[in-house]
Amino acid sequence: MNKSLALLALLFSLVALAACTSIEKKPIFADDNGALRGYDPVSYFDLEQAVKGNREISHEYAGAIFYFTSQANQRRFIDNPAEFLPQYGGYCAYGMSRNFVVSSDPTAFNLVDGKLYLNYSHGVRTTWLKDVRGNIEKADANWTEKLDSNKPIKE
Repeated sequence: MNKSLALLALLFSLVALAACTSIEKKPIFADDNGALRGYDPVSYFDLEQAVKGNREISHEYAGAIFYFTSQANQRRFIDNPAEFLPQYGGYCAYGMSRNFVVSSDPTAFNLVDGKLYLNYSHGVRTTWLKDVRGNIEKADANWTEKLDSNKPIKE
């Protein structure tokens, strides 16, 4: 195994051992800055870039606070959150493809078929991009299993 894969495996192992939660209790990744670490979910689709939201313009959804750059973006999200939510609750898409639930960096993203995918880091995103379709297929199956089982997940 090459050094970068070994390092990636070690990183995921350490993160996975760090905490345990339930998808039911935390279906959307959020930290002290809110969901998407404070970035506006609508901006990914309109501008194809990560843009920090305004703390004055927020909306709670599924137990997570989302921030927006404008009231128009907030309204669009409220009207149709499924259109703007990141896949796998905003957890790392590559991690999910490997059956890990890992935090994400909102600037390490890509849009595929109108859906937002986040990764743990830009380096992990590079690995994710090597087989996007295959990774999505695996991640979709793992996410569905985690949602259906409601077992504790490693985060």
